Amino acid sequence: MHRNDMLIRPMQRAELDTLVDWAAAEGWNPGLDDAEVFWATDPDGFIAAELDGELIGGGSIVSYAGRYGFMGFFIIRADLRGQGLGDQLWQARKQRLLARLNEPAVIGMDGVFAMQAYYARGGFKLVCRDLRYAGTAAYQDATVAGGTLVELASLPLVQLDEYDQRHFPAPRTQFLKHWIKRPGGYALGVLQADELAGYAVMRPCREGYKIGPLFADTALLAEQLLVAMLNQVPGQAVFLDVPEHNPQAVRLAEQYGMTPVFGCARMILGDRPVLPEQEIFGVTSFELG
Repeated sequence: MHRNDMLIRPMQRAELDTLVDWAAAEGWNPGLDDAEVFWATDPDGFIAAELDGELIGGGSIVSYAGRYGFMGFFIIRADLRGQGLGDQLWQARKQRLLARLNEPAVIGMDGVFAMQAYYARGGFKLVCRDLRYAGTAAYQDATVAGGTLVELASLPLVQLDEYDQRHFPAPRTQFLKHWIKRPGGYALGVLQADELAGYAVMRPCREGYKIGPLFADTALLAEQLLVAMLNQVPGQAVFLDVPEHNPQAVRLAEQYGMTPVFGCARMILGDRPVLPEQEIFGVTSFELG
């Protein structure tokens, strides 16, 4: 086999299921219906690598309104690594995503720490480290006062969309529409004076539940949302991807018995988006941003 024989092409829907299974085998612990939500967000945002007629790898090149792109879900079949195929696929994904974005193009990604230098050679700059905190949900008897909790689905989508755009580099309306309606999951907002002041989504995964995003105006509101989520699944494993450069987020995770088990470097190609970092207590996902 030779890297020049590899075909890089748009991914088919069923192939994304295969990629999710490979990711699960790597320990990435994807959500039970991640493939459905990811595909609904941007069907043109997934690239496949094929060799001798077989799928051997792929990844996401999702565009958010042409203003912000995200490269994730990067994987080469385990038996074909170390042959330069991954480098060829990664470079092709980067160029194809740039072609999908308006100028000035900005691309984000989460990469394992060991690959940080490689991504830097491709022009990406470090923003922060996102640490995956894991723990076991335990029911909290005490109510954390702060705001009024509501089901996100009960709010107008435009209200959620406006709040999310304060905390994410570009509009992602299509994504949010599906992300907050996960079978077996939970999506809550917290209101103050009828205004959305934070929200969180929790989805069932191959193991336990992942919480993300967790955005809130204050640490107290973030705690209220986190406790509400933990109380839904006592005894279950829970995971939260925490931006390390928000010390309040780190303290919150540790306060509820969670410890870091994995991490990725959040990196950016282009100008770094200006976001209220003190209000980001948990990122949405390592796959789509």
